Amino acid sequence: MPHTPEPSVRVERDPLGTREVPAGALYGIQTLRALENFPISGLKPLPAFVDAVVQIKRAAALANGESGRLPRDLADAIVAAADEVLAGAHREQFVVDVYQAGAGTSHNMNVNEVLANLANERLGHARGTYAPVHPNDHVNMAQSTNDVIPTAIRLGVLTELTPFAQAAKALATALTDQGGAFDHIIKAGRTHLQDAMPIRLGQEFAAWGHTITRALQRVLQSADFLRDLGIGGTAVGTGVNAERSYPSRVIAHLKQSCGFALREGTDRVQLMQSMGDVAAFSGALRAFALDLSKIASDLRLLASGPRTGLAEIVLPAVQPGSSIMPGKVNPSVPEMVNQVCFQVMGNDAAVAIAAEHGQLELNVMMPVIAHNVLFSMEILRRAVETLNLRCVRGIAADEAMCAYWVERSAALATALAPSIGYARAAELSKASVASGELIRDLAAREQVLPPNALREMLDLRRLTEPGVPGQPDKP
Repeated sequence: MPHTPEPSVRVERDPLGTREVPAGALYGIQTLRALENFPISGLKPLPAFVDAVVQIKRAAALANGESGRLPRDLADAIVAAADEVLAGAHREQFVVDVYQAGAGTSHNMNVNEVLANLANERLGHARGTYAPVHPNDHVNMAQSTNDVIPTAIRLGVLTELTPFAQAAKALATALTDQGGAFDHIIKAGRTHLQDAMPIRLGQEFAAWGHTITRALQRVLQSADFLRDLGIGGTAVGTGVNAERSYPSRVIAHLKQSCGFALREGTDRVQLMQSMGDVAAFSGALRAFALDLSKIASDLRLLASGPRTGLAEIVLPAVQPGSSIMPGKVNPSVPEMVNQVCFQVMGNDAAVAIAAEHGQLELNVMMPVIAHNVLFSMEILRRAVETLNLRCVRGIAADEAMCAYWVERSAALATALAPSIGYARAAELSKASVASGELIRDLAAREQVLPPNALREMLDLRRLTEPGVPGQPDKP
């Protein structure tokens, strides 16, 4: 007998009519409509966002099963389906574009349909039948897109927070370690990109490490607000169609499965209306990116050269720097970091505008908020890891160049000002710049101070610590 090919599509129905869905798809008609309506960017939901929504569905099934509202066999099937996805399976089934209908209804239904079909298959039923497990009636029980998506944003951020913090701490450690290794190297300080008083190369690196530490502290502090969850608010924050005990049960299961210190929100209406907590966290990421970008730019500047720049440090050579100039090596990793930081700043601008554009009981711009804040965390973490491993840990100092520039700094006249006055010191500085003669040699030739006093005042190491040159240390 001739082989009858398997059908390539199945027909599904929703309140708007029917559509042919690919037979092998775990998603259904509502997801298909989103694919038809929003062929915008080709960007799919980030894994952290998918996982967060699935975690909520899993916890809701457990909570509704415990109360008896959801039959135990259906609850168990939904939980098993969620566990499959959380283990990494079926990721190609989450297909809705980042730019979609407001609030994230399309993504919420994408997850509902996938889990419903997986659960039904476990119970011996075909895909697309949505019986005995229905995407809305069972997977979405006691939920609305309007409380699921803001909760998922919070969970997604908290999921990415630990690896982000680990990467930042590792970079801070690498910078402070280099600070210790370079602490003996005295170099010219620069303000306004002009000569300034001496500083130790180690002090610069240690300060960068402390900057990253402080920036991370701001991120962690802002993340604490995200531990307050509004799940159970359902449509407008009032909790209609959810049992009174449902929010606490869901959050208990989320705490167990995710391992986070989560809290039940005291005002679910407020948590639904406002994206302020997420916007504040995005702002902390932007501040982290500002600091990180400044450090990357400083590294590029100090490594400029090798003959016509500052050349006080040497960055690891990770790739050839030019397709036309042989032997050229660029600061490729810091350049990448700058670009990532610029993107994070732009992402934050999108988050801020979207957060402001909520109306009354709901912010319908949550999909773009979710994507941008989670995307910022992902690329910023990877940039930090790469800067640490492929740049900072391999930086070498050019001690000869550091010594060369510091001795030629016109700012060294500042050390003489307490003894000879600001005006006379300014004259020496101008004369040094005009003639090219070192401050040290010029001051000795003009005998502005006795030789021993001059040597003491121009002790470069002492000039990198608190104190008045040429005077005894006082508390």
